[in-house]
Formats: sequence, C-alpha cells, structure tokens
Amino acid sequence: MSVSSPMPISTPRKAQILSHSERFAASRAEWRKKAAFFHREDENYLRFLIPKNARVLELGCGIGDTLAALEPAHGVGVDFSPALINIARTRHPGLTFIVGDAEDPVTIASLEGPFDYILVLDAVGSLDDCQKFLAQLHPLCTRETRVVIGYFSHLWQPVLKFAEWIGQRMPLPPQNALAPADIAAIAQLADFEPVKAEQRMLMPVSLFGLGHLVNRFISILPGFRFFALRHYSVCRSWLAAKEDLKSATVVIPARNERGNIEPAVQRLPQFCDDIEIIFIEGHSKDGTFEEMERVKAAYPNKDIKLMRQPGKGKADAVFTAYDVARGDVLMILDADLTMPPEQLPKFWDAIKSGKGEFINGSRLVYPLEDDAMRFLNLIANKIFSYLFSWLLNQRYTDTLCGTKVMRRSDYYRLRDGKAYFGDFDPFGDFDLIFGASKLNLKTIDLPIRYAARSYGETQISRFRHGVMLLRMVVFAFFKIKAI
Repeated sequence: MSVSSPMPISTPRKAQILSHSERFAASRAEWRKKAAFFHREDENYLRFLIPKNARVLELGCGIGDTLAALEPAHGVGVDFSPALINIARTRHPGLTFIVGDAEDPVTIASLEGPFDYILVLDAVGSLDDCQKFLAQLHPLCTRETRVVIGYFSHLWQPVLKFAEWIGQRMPLPPQNALAPADIAAIAQLADFEPVKAEQRMLMPVSLFGLGHLVNRFISILPGFRFFALRHYSVCRSWLAAKEDLKSATVVIPARNERGNIEPAVQRLPQFCDDIEIIFIEGHSKDGTFEEMERVKAAYPNKDIKLMRQPGKGKADAVFTAYDVARGDVLMILDADLTMPPEQLPKFWDAIKSGKGEFINGSRLVYPLEDDAMRFLNLIANKIFSYLFSWLLNQRYTDTLCGTKVMRRSDYYRLRDGKAYFGDFDPFGDFDLIFGASKLNLKTIDLPIRYAARSYGETQISRFRHGVMLLRMVVFAFFKIKAI
C-alpha cells in the first residue's frame, strides 16, 4: 500500500519541509548516530508507554528506527519524504512504510487500522494544522487505542538552535512552539482526551554516564521536570471512549464478616439489568462461609456465587474471583460495607458513560463519620495520595479505598502484563492501580461517603501497612518513574 509520489504540496511551508527531508535523508542515520544517547533515552521511555508486540502506527516516521525499537507485532510508518521511506524500508524490512502526508485525509483513509498505539514523535512541530491532524485519527482508534505525542520543550529552542549552529544537531526548518498545555488543549479541541503527561530528560548527552543518572533520578522531580527537554502526552479518542456495557460482577471478599453478608445483598442496588455477585471467603473463623450459603439460598432471584480463596490476602481473593467473573464490568465491594453499596451506581455510570476506564473510590473528599478512620491513618493517606499522584502522572486522592472498578477486558490485559510488576502486593490495590497506569487507562477518582463499621473489626494495621505503603512508593518510583 502506498500513496503516489511526487506528493501534492498544499503550502509553501510544507514544500520547504519536504525539500529539507529529501536533502538530509541520506545523512539522517549519521545524525541519529551523533545523537545516539538522546535517542536511547527517548526510546527507553517510549518502550514503557508502548509495550512490544502491539499494533503501532508512527506518523512522521523518518527512517523508521524508533518504530523498530518498539518491536511492534505490526508496525506501520508514514512519512511524506520518499527518500526517507526508501531508507526505512531497507533498514527495517519487517515493517510497513508508506509514502504519504499525515495531514492528508486520503493518506489516513488508506491506512488499515485500528491500531493499539499511534505515535507522533516530533512530527507535531512540522504540522500545518495540529487540531485538524488529530481530528482525522479517530477512525484509526478503538476505545483502547492511545495516541502518544512526543515533542521538545519550547524552553529549549535557543539551546537546540545553538546545537544546530555548532553541528551537533541536524538543522531543521522553523518548528511549531508547543508547550505541554498547548498540546493538551489542541487534543481536547480535536476530541482527544489527555490521559497522562510526563516531562523528562535534563541532559541529552551522556557525559560519561552522568546524563543517564540525571535523567532517571533528577529530571522527573517536581521543580526540575519543568525544565526537561522532552515532554510526552498520552491521549485517547473521546469519540471511541463509550462502549455498550450490559453487565457487572460485584466481587465481595470477606474474612470474618458474617454480620455483613446479608446486608451487602439487601443494600446492593439494581444499577444494571444483569448483576453477578461473587462472595469469596478468606479462611474465616466466625462462620462467614456458612452465612454466605444461607444468604444464597435465601435470595434465589439473585445471581450469587460462592468461592473460597485458595491462598491468603485480599489480592488472592479478588483476582481469583476476577478470573471467573462474567460481567462486562468488575467491581470490588469490601465486605465491611464502609463503602456503602448504595453508591455503586455512581461507579457504574462513570464507566458506562466512557468518562473513565479505571474508577477509584476516594474516602478523603467528604467528611468522615466518627470512628471511620483513625487520625494517623488519615494523615498518612493524604500524604501518600500526593506521592502516588506524582509517581503515576494521574490524580489519586486515595489509593487504599477498597472499591475499584474496571472493564473485564482491561483486567485481562492488566493480568497479561502483570509480569512487569511481579507479585508484590498482598492487597491488590496497587496491582490494579499500577497496572491501570501501565495500560494508560483513563483514571477517575470518585468521592464516596465513607462509613464506620457496624460489624467486626478492621483488618488494617496502621504501622505494618504504613510500612507497606512506603515500600509501594519506592517500588513505583523504580518501576514507573525512574525508568
């Protein structure tokens, strides 16, 4: 598949850019070699955002080296320079390269989508109309597709021009000056919703290994990141965000919660036509499982399933139930009912509408009932919410609220990629939060009215679990931030 050449040129500026690309095509590989450290750093983060074996489209692919570095199962590169495309085809014969103008609707319509990821790396600086360009990409997107835009900080323009002048960077025609906020605003005008943004790389040169350390540990810190050379925006198509969700599974893990089993069923609203309830019991000593059996028999009109978890911990219980759940949407409802079941319809509405893909309950917005949370726990939760918001590049006001909601299809993708994080979380909250972040899911914090227990005792230890939270911060820093 290809677009005929020579390309129709719509503007004098575009003709200048095409002429430049053709003139420097033969030397492009040498320029990349001269900036090898920068490209390694850049591709390292792109590989975090775009996992291998995905369907990837790169618009403005040049000689295809970055696309090849992502190791896609199906990779398509588009560039309007025939000379660059010829080089790309020679260097990377296992990928598909197409001569075409990424701003031309004919080129976009000729592509065989959809794609898992659409990469726009630096090409955004050469576009005539960024909004129109992005708006044309919707037919190539599904709900799961992510558009990844990488660009240079406009604050670095004088430095980059100086690098060109001394021969350390390939000369470029005049580029668009786009700050991260500009890209986010343009994306929204084109009906793409920003999911997350990151700014990285203070040093584009190795400097005997110091550059990598600075980029990994310093450039990501608050204050420093503002001056970073590279910024990345991850967006999703708002037009493809909504899916026809028909059913839900409510997983209720329970250990020594006998008195809360029947109230959980009685208080659960019929927020959609098809609700599956899975009680999964965790080695209780108060007759919880026997109570589950009684309640199941007492409510034959409800689709109630009972399970005993094979291992220990909430994570084992939740994921054991998730693996056999049949609902389009998976919900966790802690059996202590401190998150009132009556509030689950809000979670259903948030995900069914497409407004969010990972809905995280937050207990720390509305005032708490007396005795609902100890004071030290409250302070610690607020501190950790700021830390995790920075680590994940998404807003979290509460990471340990038990109620988290996502699509079953996204859970399967999360489970398939779980090896990246390993088996580290006995509660499951961070398995889900970190996994959702790695998938670039649109996260929404949904405020709930957190209630005090009416039966049983909390199974949270403030000091032991506080240490666990600290471990999670360190773990996330090295697996998500300092990469």
